[in-house]
Amino acid sequence: MRDKGNVQVGVIMAGGSGERFWPLSRRRRPKQLLCLSSETDTMLGEAVQRIEPLIAPEYIYVATGRGLVDVIRDARVGVPDENVIAEPCKRNTAGCLAYAAAHMLARYGGDGSNIIMAVTTADHRIGDTERFRKTVSAALAAAEGESALVTVGVVPTRPETGYGYIQVREDVRVAPCNDGDVPVYQVVAFHEKPSRERAQDFSDTGHYFWNSGMFFWRISTFLEELEQARPALAAATRDMAGAMQNGDPQGVERIFEALEDISIDYALMEHASNVRVARADFPWDDIGAWPALDRTRARDENGNIEFGDPVVIDCEDTIVYNAVGAEDMAVSVIGMEDAVVVVTQDAVLVARKDRAQDVRHAVRALRERGANQI
Repeated sequence: MRDKGNVQVGVIMAGGSGERFWPLSRRRRPKQLLCLSSETDTMLGEAVQRIEPLIAPEYIYVATGRGLVDVIRDARVGVPDENVIAEPCKRNTAGCLAYAAAHMLARYGGDGSNIIMAVTTADHRIGDTERFRKTVSAALAAAEGESALVTVGVVPTRPETGYGYIQVREDVRVAPCNDGDVPVYQVVAFHEKPSRERAQDFSDTGHYFWNSGMFFWRISTFLEELEQARPALAAATRDMAGAMQNGDPQGVERIFEALEDISIDYALMEHASNVRVARADFPWDDIGAWPALDRTRARDENGNIEFGDPVVIDCEDTIVYNAVGAEDMAVSVIGMEDAVVVVTQDAVLVARKDRAQDVRHAVRALRERGANQI
């Protein structure tokens, strides 16, 4: 939306294929277009709906890879077709956000001080939409009023070793929100995925949040901080914006392909001088692999999750996902514990839950043998 000459834009990161959700996810049906945290809506559709009351659809963009542009447009997730923007190749989140910033500079003009960018993702489960929107409003207010890079830190609910953590100065509240009930704190440091013991310590102190991977900033602030941390990336962002304005897609591609393959946390956030974090106390989950369904779907009395009406006998804490449906595919699972069983029309996955992250290795092996089922 526009306000006093400024424009607020939303960028939803939706690249990648989500290989760890194979065989349900495929090249042309990536994770973000699956109904994993909802029975009826795709994850990308949910992401658009969450941000839409704050930012109008014409200002919401989906950043993805070239191979996914058409399928995302065909999915009709609620943004204009021209707002699905394609990175020329994979360059991690730093490349993605530099490319998105360049696109906004080219489209809206100015030096970036007029553009406030909200960056969210298409693979998160948010359990309280209204609380999420209040938190985003607080982050946007801090980004606009404090000339800061702002992220969202989720209050930990368990000693999670799979997430990064953000350490804050708990005694310093540095920015107000619309109604004042979402604190925004100064960041002390970012910490990578910890051991279980250290994660427990982080959770116990109350001074550490999960790093949600959501970001908010004026593009001018983003570029100023980049100039200090990664000057080549700042220059490349401006050069890409110029090439876009001049109608030079080959120039954009050449600049982008030369970018470093690095995450935005490593490239910028861990080195920036003015970083804030909005405290998020809504239910949040990173839907990264099949066991995440344990936290997003209802379980039966034995802890099982069933989809597609399978026959499940003497199983405990097992996910059985019959994507085909009982009328066309009879699926029965007997005597399994802590397992994942997924059946589609042309593929079957059986794995222990503690090996679910390794599904990507199966996909790699299938790709090497030229299988069509990926």
